[in-house]
Amino acid sequence: MTETDGYRSLSLGEVTDMLGGCNNALILFHVHPDGDSVGSAFALRRMLESMGKKAWCMCADEVPERLMFAMEKYQASALPEAVPTGFEPDFIVSVDTAAPSQLGSLYERYGGKINLMIDHHGKGTVYADSYVMPEVSSCGEVLFDVLTELAKANGIDSLPGEVNELIYMAVSSDTGCFRYNNVHPSTHMLAAKLIEKGVRSADINHRLFGIKTLKQMQVEHAGFERMNLYGGGRIAVITFPYDLKKQYGAEDENLETLIDVARCVKGVEVAAAIRQPTEENRFRVSMRSSTDFDVSEICALYGGGGHERASGCTLNSDSILAAEMTIVSAVENKFATDAGEEE
Repeated sequence: MTETDGYRSLSLGEVTDMLGGCNNALILFHVHPDGDSVGSAFALRRMLESMGKKAWCMCADEVPERLMFAMEKYQASALPEAVPTGFEPDFIVSVDTAAPSQLGSLYERYGGKINLMIDHHGKGTVYADSYVMPEVSSCGEVLFDVLTELAKANGIDSLPGEVNELIYMAVSSDTGCFRYNNVHPSTHMLAAKLIEKGVRSADINHRLFGIKTLKQMQVEHAGFERMNLYGGGRIAVITFPYDLKKQYGAEDENLETLIDVARCVKGVEVAAAIRQPTEENRFRVSMRSSTDFDVSEICALYGGGGHERASGCTLNSDSILAAEMTIVSAVENKFATDAGEEE
């Protein structure tokens, strides 16, 4: 994580003091929200409210329909215009957001006003006083430690059941239902602890991984037909231009699993899904690695970030084909550099 001048790396105690001292907290999370960001944000909201504080979760993009179950008790929408009239935050915290660009339009509004960032990504750009644990599976795992300590510091015996469920959702989501290499013994131990406390793990995992809409399956089929292989089959890229999105009547959330289609092909080491959300030549890139190849280095070149094996960025290119060639060239160059270093 790149340090930005003037921002502090905080201790756990400092974080809990800050959270304990706020009254009205605005909780920001990254664009294209996933289960970790949504679960983490609403776990923090629920905990603060259990302490008699007010809190609101906000994202520049709406939460996908498949994740709405996590927020339906609290908010109908996470968009900025949904904030209740009269809500004035005295504390702003971001979760699961490694760089200013990942806040989208919210950074234009709140940049320089964010009091705390809580994250787990090893690469990105620090934009506030921070508590970052890159060695753990998810922001949910970080939040569990933070909220447990916050409860202890305020004389609360245990976390509310809803907080435990949201934390489990966050952890399971970011580990691919405990299939990815970011899973450590501590991850399984946390999951066991949460299940022991009554978390309905089977229900949560079914909602996260066991259900797809017909539209999503149609999009995956169309994406597979557009998949290109490079580097002798080591690189797979799926592009989904705006015209195709319109043809299928697809929403952005229907395109989220295209990256999984690309990465499941035998022999593929690096996968990328490149989507064009609007008519603008601005392309969202998701990348995954099945080896030690660090895709976060590629995404960092273009202002993005994330994990070594799961990262993302946004490209401005003349066309979606140009964006594809940019990513392929960067991956091939890194393959060559990595091979040279091994010799």
